[in-house]
Amino acid sequence: MSSRQIDIVVVIMAGGAGTRFWPLSTESRPKQFLNLFGGRSLLQQSYDRVANMVPDERILVLTNQSLVPLVREQLPQLPGSNVIGEPQRRDTAAAVALAALVCRRRYGNPVMVVLTADHLIKPVELFRKTILSAANAAAWEAVLYTFGVVPTYPATCYGYLESGDKVADDDGLGHFDLVRFVEKPDTPTARGYIETGRYYWNSGMFVWSVETILEELKRQLPAHLAHLAPAVEREGNSGWEQELAEAFRNLEATSIDFGVMEGAGHIRMLAATFYWNDVGGWLALEEFMKKDGSGNAYRGNLEALMAKNNLVFCDDEEETVALIGVENLVLVRAGKHTLVVPRERAEEIKQLVKRLQTKKK
Repeated sequence: MSSRQIDIVVVIMAGGAGTRFWPLSTESRPKQFLNLFGGRSLLQQSYDRVANMVPDERILVLTNQSLVPLVREQLPQLPGSNVIGEPQRRDTAAAVALAALVCRRRYGNPVMVVLTADHLIKPVELFRKTILSAANAAAWEAVLYTFGVVPTYPATCYGYLESGDKVADDDGLGHFDLVRFVEKPDTPTARGYIETGRYYWNSGMFVWSVETILEELKRQLPAHLAHLAPAVEREGNSGWEQELAEAFRNLEATSIDFGVMEGAGHIRMLAATFYWNDVGGWLALEEFMKKDGSGNAYRGNLEALMAKNNLVFCDDEEETVALIGVENLVLVRAGKHTLVVPRERAEEIKQLVKRLQTKKK
């Protein structure tokens, strides 16, 4: 079924801080705005994947208020009012609630396709087919859809979805009842999940009708709607930004997974077979970078002597980095900043950024 037969609005969440890509990703230009590969930023690639599915007037981008000018710069084809600034970071439940209320006010009760701005997905045709399959079902049933990605290895950096009974097959795309969400596991647990054949990676993408998600928000996070609904009624008028800021100050920070999906009644998972990478940190870029004969992945000019299995990224591709006798390091050069960290400790970059932010304040 084509998108023209279904009333769809696409919501792209683009408010993340991207701290695991420091020093290239900064508070003023986080990960989703970076051109890491492909000639387009991750945000622009997210837009490109849906641009032929719905008109620009039906694509909303939610981001941090300070990043609104950057979104408009990278996506000038979107109406300015379709880039909505969140005055504070209150996690994804707040973003979804705000988007749902705006969609209801502007469009009635369309199907919302909720995506993130920092994933790498291909092929685009299969992605669109998968989205439309879920949208078609959500247009006719009061059901919340999430997408499970077929795992290719026992990843410990992703949450998992446990699938239940298969309820439909749409031209090879399996629709399943969802049994539960599970947090990031350790390696033996993840291996056990994969062996069962019932577990999928949690992609963080969703499809539902506006009224269906608002009903769940009303039941599980009523304070979100109580604070946001009056502010949204002022959208486009004087006082809108001030009322939205006041509403956000009163919101609890919680994710849509924890705040709504884990406690929802009618959830389905569509088993996605497209390639998916959440580009969670520097090591996620390795498969897209050049490699030398010693397993060093690099961007820029690399001179390596008795050095192996390192990842080197230079923001300035004309820059030269020389390595001698080192192994399993991540080395990043961006502007006046340099990062050096052992591969196995790359997750600790988030802690470093918090420390740097504290010092800056």
